[in-house]
Amino acid sequence: MDPLSQGTVGAAFAQSAANKKNIAKIGAVGFLAGLAPDLDVFIRSSTDPLLFLEYHRQFTHSLFFIPLGALIVSAFIFPMVRKSLSFKATYVASFLGYATHGLLDACTSYGTLLFWPFSDERITWNNISIVDPILTFPALLFIALAVKTNRRRFSFIAVGWIASYLAFGFVQYERALSSGLKLAQWRGHSAERMTLKPSFGNLVLWKSIYQHGDRFYVDAIRAGRELTWCPGESIKIFDYQYHLSELEEGSQQMQDIERFRWFSQDYLGFDDNKNLVTDVRYSMIPNQIAPMWGLVIDNLKETNEHAAWWASRDLDDDTVSLFMEMLLGNNCTVK
Repeated sequence: MDPLSQGTVGAAFAQSAANKKNIAKIGAVGFLAGLAPDLDVFIRSSTDPLLFLEYHRQFTHSLFFIPLGALIVSAFIFPMVRKSLSFKATYVASFLGYATHGLLDACTSYGTLLFWPFSDERITWNNISIVDPILTFPALLFIALAVKTNRRRFSFIAVGWIASYLAFGFVQYERALSSGLKLAQWRGHSAERMTLKPSFGNLVLWKSIYQHGDRFYVDAIRAGRELTWCPGESIKIFDYQYHLSELEEGSQQMQDIERFRWFSQDYLGFDDNKNLVTDVRYSMIPNQIAPMWGLVIDNLKETNEHAAWWASRDLDDDTVSLFMEMLLGNNCTVK
């Protein structure tokens, strides 16, 4: 998730182990520890554009790395707080803050290697958006109240709010899943696999992707008081022979596509206009397939040259307007 959310959740859980004398400082330690695992974003290469995909949310986010990660954070922070906090208190706060990070990331759809090095499966629970102010700002308010009043009860309320909101995300996921399956059935399709993810900043509007035959079908599901569908688009599943028959087998670009397949959990499409292998899971509008990122393939490249990384997160007024209309339930129908 976004840094503010990670720090806020880390601070809330760390404060739950504080006392009246150190609520503020324990919260600050937890906030910093909650941010620390994302330092892996600095692992990247100017020659290999996919290296950051392989290492972001990898070992620093693993459940098994938490004790060591917390120890590293404590070693850096303790010299600054040693006059008011013991090393034990600093480590406990760091541990609680650090431990929340990977688990919170796994609640999103991006994928987190919680069980590294024993598994390279990208865990995705899909019960919250990568950015959701409805989770973050109330929790941040309760944390501030805990600091101002020196009362830990507000820290517990913050933790309770976080847990409740994430649990509500699972409820919404199940509602959207049932509606998505009904939509596939209404079309006469057999959903061979399906995934859903909440759209930006809310738990009401969901993106549904399912496979039927050789195509992915992308729709929006609105899980408000009633369930409605916003039917969308479809795209042929990426296939080497169909889309890139001239790509040299065993080339670096082909290896990069396979690395990207692992990252996207095998939800690969292809944009003919850009010669782009895309991640179908992500788009600005939940019932569209317009990609947010992907790999540009150039058949003229040398065998050992990497594919180029492409990303677009441009937002124009029309896109924002369309998103808000859909979020409010306009242009969606009950079936």
